[in-house]
Amino acid sequence: MNTIYSKIMVGAALLALSVPAPAFAQMKDMSTKHHRPVHGQMCLEHADKLGLTDDQITKMKPAHTEMQKQQARFKADLTIAEIELAEIMDVKDFDMEKASAAVKKIEGIKTAHHLEMLKNMKEVRTNLTDEQFKNMKKIMPMKAGMKKPLKKMMKK
Repeated sequence: MNTIYSKIMVGAALLALSVPAPAFAQMKDMSTKHHRPVHGQMCLEHADKLGLTDDQITKMKPAHTEMQKQQARFKADLTIAEIELAEIMDVKDFDMEKASAAVKKIEGIKTAHHLEMLKNMKEVRTNLTDEQFKNMKKIMPMKAGMKKPLKKMMKK
């Protein structure tokens, strides 16, 4: 088991060193490694603070469920792709072309997931009034580097 883990770590290191980060890398906090509630779930958890109506909550629930499904698929697909990369790298003189393709596949999975999350965030936000959106920004900072306020919020 340690061998597979170390291979995955080597693969992740290769990924970090060989592939440029996507333009929306600030969304990395939504990856499986940081397992935070996704945007729609956060809105529902803070429905009272945001002043969401019953109608708004009803409209957001399907988007929330869909985001949960997408997150589960993303985790599974990413894990499988990382295992495939580890398999490629199992031999001393591994095929660099295959390894490169596997790294690109991993990055593609992450990119597709980030784009889906952006789409879902946009959908959730269409249900908010301007005032609710302002409140959401105060309650749920989404920018990278604003982790401390988010951690404080999660403890409450």
